[in-house]
Amino acid sequence: MENIILEDRKKITINGATKVISSTTSQSVVEVGSTNLVIAGENLEVTKLDLENKEVVFSGNIESLKYTKKPTSFFKRIFK
Repeated sequence: MENIILEDRKKITINGATKVISSTTSQSVVEVGSTNLVIAGENLEVTKLDLENKEVVFSGNIESLKYTKKPTSFFKRIFK
């Protein structure tokens, strides 16, 4: 189960994060359960990373949040 707290579009706390897949100053991708959460904005930075407790905090100018499916491997698709 995940919990997302967005504060004034300047800080986002994500509980339930299992992995930070990528992070740049304009976009970050976080694995949350069976999906990925894409955070887009400006001057994004990870201010707290605690994967043991499944929590990650980003600060910056947050412009959008988008859930995406995790890509499935080639072999999983052909051997259904």
